[in-house]
Amino acid sequence: MVNKLENMARPCFKIEREFPEPLAGVDEAGCAPLAGPVVAAAVVLDRSRFPRGLDDSKVVPVKERESLYARLQVQARIGVGIASVEEIESLNIYWARMLAMTRAVEALGFDPEFVLVDGNACPRWSRPSKAIVAGDAKCRSIAAASIIAKVTRDRIMAEYCAQYPGYGWSSNKGYPTPDHRKAIARLGITPLHRRSFAGVREYVPDLVTLAAE
Repeated sequence: MVNKLENMARPCFKIEREFPEPLAGVDEAGCAPLAGPVVAAAVVLDRSRFPRGLDDSKVVPVKERESLYARLQVQARIGVGIASVEEIESLNIYWARMLAMTRAVEALGFDPEFVLVDGNACPRWSRPSKAIVAGDAKCRSIAAASIIAKVTRDRIMAEYCAQYPGYGWSSNKGYPTPDHRKAIARLGITPLHRRSFAGVREYVPDLVTLAAE
């Protein structure tokens, strides 16, 4: 009985079927971390041929996420958009997220008939779209985008970890975990840290000086 209920709760095409195809699901990864970019993905699924087990990337185990990512590369049309740390700082994290999602849809290389966006708002674009709160837990297309965005960003942070050792980014992905916070206090900040974020700005020399004046 439990398994049946779990399967019923997984993302499906119920919401997508209300809209024209091709339909793109859009989601992002990396709004909360103290370091690294925001990564968004746009995914157009073939509803007759898609990986089973798609779900919100936060509840999918790492190995399964990697497997789904690999299968989506073959079975879906994908666009990825990134907003850099510099853009996060200049725009703020909300608008950087919107920018990354816009870039992800543009990276598809064609205009989908409709876009479903995870969250409570869509970017300021003219394309037909709708925001779905907790969409990655409801819509397969958004769940697929969640997987692509998460795996892509995790791989980026693993590469940065080699460049800036000591912060544990291969495991914490730049999120404000205790080990990451301790590393910042011990080693200072890097160019990849978001200087306006609490947990980082107190270690920015210019901001510390201004606060003391």
